[in-house]
Amino acid sequence: MLDKAFADHFAADWIDSWNKHDLDRILSHYTDDFEMSSPVIIKVTGEPSGTLKGKEKIGAYWVKALQLVPDLHFELVTTLVGINSITLYYKGVSGLSAEVFHFNQDGKVSKAYAHYTHNF
Repeated sequence: MLDKAFADHFAADWIDSWNKHDLDRILSHYTDDFEMSSPVIIKVTGEPSGTLKGKEKIGAYWVKALQLVPDLHFELVTTLVGINSITLYYKGVSGLSAEVFHFNQDGKVSKAYAHYTHNF
């Protein structure tokens, strides 16, 4: 089970790495074969399932997303801790957002699910 200290550290580092648009640092939070689901994936990549797998594919998607939103900035609202998962609730460029992160035994994200108030 993850503790609050781990969750708070992850949240602060994740938000800061996105706000600095530091793709290498962002990707350092994830396993090589992690899976990401987001309605934005459909919009940006055309992948109808909204799911991508692996750092290479997701990294390429995030490069495109950062180019489309050069002023991207996140503001953390709160961090929720579960069993081997964390949910970050934050303000993004399109309103309130929540991302659920599932962690492996090494403390790396193996699956992530993004949720937005904005309808894509």
